[in-house]
Amino acid sequence: MTRPADVLQQMLRSDSAKPRITTYDDTEGPTRGERIEISARVLSNWVSKAANALQDEFDIAPGSVVRLDLPPHWRTTYWALAAWSVGATVSLDDGDSDLVVTTDPDAAASVGSPAVLVTLAGLARGATVPVPPGVMDEARELSTHGDQFAAWEEPAGDDTALVAGRERTAYDAVVVPHEAHAERRHLTTTDTADFLATCLALWAADGSVVLSRGEAPADVLAERSRAEGASGP
Repeated sequence: MTRPADVLQQMLRSDSAKPRITTYDDTEGPTRGERIEISARVLSNWVSKAANALQDEFDIAPGSVVRLDLPPHWRTTYWALAAWSVGATVSLDDGDSDLVVTTDPDAAASVGSPAVLVTLAGLARGATVPVPPGVMDEARELSTHGDQFAAWEEPAGDDTALVAGRERTAYDAVVVPHEAHAERRHLTTTDTADFLATCLALWAADGSVVLSRGEAPADVLAERSRAEGASGP
């Protein structure tokens, strides 16, 4: 059985410097025009900091539910991997949770549970909107957490790893390696569940992901796929 935390360790052993996710951003707003490339080493650093925050600040552990109210994005990958590293359930659906991770300050203020406010811009050092009282400003605070992580507990194989579209996926079933081991795939989906599943599948097969956010012409997508050596879109 391969779990998400195992996938990250496999990438580090295989090639820690290889790009594992490359994001092009065509969305309206401050991230428009960004191209960000993340290696396994950099991804691991983000995961460790987020996982330490989950344990130390919010007491997240097996049995906890972390609601990810986030779009397909490289930041979404490390929050998901962090939640899986502490053995929690990642939920992409509305409903009760022990923590909400969101880009929406209104949602962070109204959920009735602890919350983290995420700023998507790559060089953000603080939120660009007012942060509600009691909400963690990820851009400002996450860097203060440690670069090394050790989980308090390990989840059981039949514990729920992911809830999406009211469907539950256990830890022993959430990673399904892609059949093409070295394929890099250009994604244009706006579905966070599909995005995370594809990341896990390709990473487990020692591949990597190219994500295009927002609307881009077909010829631009084709050129990006060619330049990145990716299949798709």
